[in-house]
Amino acid sequence: MNAHKQGRCTLVGAGPGDPELLTLKAVRAIASATVLLVDDLVNEAVLAHASPAARTVHVGKRGGCKSTPQAFIDKMMIQAVQDGEQVVRLKGGDPFIFGRGGEEVEHLRQAGIDVEVVNGITSGLAGMSSLGAPLTHREHAHGVVFVTGHAKPGDSGTDWAQLATTACQAKLTLVIYMGVSSLDHISQGLLQGLPAQTPVAVVQHASLPKQREALTTLGELVNTVQRDQLQSPSIIVVGDVVQGARAWNTHLSRPEPRSLQA
Repeated sequence: MNAHKQGRCTLVGAGPGDPELLTLKAVRAIASATVLLVDDLVNEAVLAHASPAARTVHVGKRGGCKSTPQAFIDKMMIQAVQDGEQVVRLKGGDPFIFGRGGEEVEHLRQAGIDVEVVNGITSGLAGMSSLGAPLTHREHAHGVVFVTGHAKPGDSGTDWAQLATTACQAKLTLVIYMGVSSLDHISQGLLQGLPAQTPVAVVQHASLPKQREALTTLGELVNTVQRDQLQSPSIIVVGDVVQGARAWNTHLSRPEPRSLQA
């Protein structure tokens, strides 16, 4: 350990994938890093902003895949900072929206390390923007709920029926992350509080050239995802704002939901 100089740690949101959606502050932080701990969903093109002398460590964190244990990542961050390194923990989307950023900040602070957080554009926002639709609208949505479809082990998870009832009554858009693997359970719950004709958008690989998306309704959601073979990572947006998508009228004119090309 460097006895004279302690390093620092910055949690940086790398955004949804498109490297042009990085903030200027994120670019500066990446460029100044001597050590980068990089999540799986971070686009490799983002690392072009890193110093050639920086040490890059890929610490996979992805639903349904083998992941680097969180305790190991926490230990690596703390040790690197204590060794005097300028550490950037690079995370897909935003560190504080289902990125476990809150947990990492707590561990760093407990170790006596001050940490800065640089926000990134979350995929729920980027995915809808790519369709030309908003998440809120004065007539259709008075607010938006970001919710995970992946419950912590031992946790019963979200009460989808109750959430759907609240969303219907309060005119809220639902943005569901990590929901594809539990889609049947989620859709069954949502149908207890929302009409089957509620518009839904599914966006896979938001903002990337390989983005795929489909417009459908809540009643046809499971069939659409299976038919079009949409997979993780995907964002599922439920609510009337989906009608603002550029291709929504085209969707209505067809007898079955169809995939839309980016």
